[in-house]
Amino acid sequence: MTLHFTNATVVDPETARSFEGSVTVNEGCITAVVEGGLTDPKGEVIDCRGKYLAPGLVDLGVKVCEPGERHKESYRSAGQAAAKGGVTTMITRPDTDPAIDSPETLEFVTRRANDAAPVHVLPMAALTKNRAGREMTEIGFLMDAGAVAFTDCDHVITDTKVFSRALTYARSLGALVIAHPQEPILSKGAAATSGKFASLRGLPAVSPMAERMGLDRDIALIEMTGARYHADQITTARALPALSRAKANGLDITAGIGIHHLTLNALDVANYRTFFKLKPPLRDEEDRIAMVNAVASGVIDIVCSMHTPQDEESKRLPFEEAASGAVGLETLLPAALRLWHAEMIELPVLWRAMSLNPAMRLGLPSGRMAVGAPADLVLFDPHAPFVMDRATLCSKSRNTPFDGVRMQGKILSTYVAGNCVYTV
Repeated sequence: MTLHFTNATVVDPETARSFEGSVTVNEGCITAVVEGGLTDPKGEVIDCRGKYLAPGLVDLGVKVCEPGERHKESYRSAGQAAAKGGVTTMITRPDTDPAIDSPETLEFVTRRANDAAPVHVLPMAALTKNRAGREMTEIGFLMDAGAVAFTDCDHVITDTKVFSRALTYARSLGALVIAHPQEPILSKGAAATSGKFASLRGLPAVSPMAERMGLDRDIALIEMTGARYHADQITTARALPALSRAKANGLDITAGIGIHHLTLNALDVANYRTFFKLKPPLRDEEDRIAMVNAVASGVIDIVCSMHTPQDEESKRLPFEEAASGAVGLETLLPAALRLWHAEMIELPVLWRAMSLNPAMRLGLPSGRMAVGAPADLVLFDPHAPFVMDRATLCSKSRNTPFDGVRMQGKILSTYVAGNCVYTV
């Protein structure tokens, strides 16, 4: 079946343009992208009525709790949440129970994902066994089994010899290593960013310098080993100069940030709502603005949801005892559109960070609005207002900090390989 999306506002992250045009899809791929209308289209015509058509989001760093904690999130519920949120490719994390650190476990979750999720699911694997930082995993075998990157997530490898050996081995195989830049001793037990606010609230806090120190160490190891490296979250202005210098020096380094750190700040935890407890903790407003500017300028390459489901029992605790993390698959797009409505980032630049750049970093063909690219598309209305109600989320866990918040931007339809997997 040939599909013609007509009368659309097409968002092209490669050329950094938005234009009125039409897109033709056939056999799961984009076959034509034209400005203006189509003459005598043959096939099914979908009138977008001026709404926005863009590549589907590629979400790097989604936690799905299979195996071990399926009550928090399954591949079925996460896949439905992704489709509803315009995410057509989920890059899943290995911080499960047990950790995804063997080809057998990786093959199990891949099979589960293919059976249950309506969107593409690509798994990452642990860099060290059980994410314990003592012995590296069989990176080559895991790559053969389908791992697209390697990470111990928020478990920082403290033994630099182990980390350097893992980086060296990963470089020899061309594998991408994703790390969490934090100085682990300083940041242990922290629930907030240090400062007057944290002191007044009596919360255990960590200095933003812990992130800078962790990144400095990792950059030195990248320079020593020549490995491909991605920092999962850079959230403080003090880390940006080091990141910029590393890129200018030709190191193979990219950096990401979660959408919550781009749209929320430390003051949002004022009433001790544990849905705002994240790792790293929310930063000051000055840091948030610096991060938005870094995404706009390209210093920070990737924006993701950092989807981290937590059940009610782990969140209904005193703030410093509660589990960290928030769900974000369904709120990634409307939260990101806050930055566009505030005229802080152009829409194609935002899409480059949420779709094109993560796809390019992982060597995927998606994220582009071009002939030959996969027909992974999202049709949305960026101006449609709504009040977020966490009871309507598809995720099994509903720990969103945006509950009850007025937002703009609704997904109308999501297509994976030309097939509609969600529509309102």
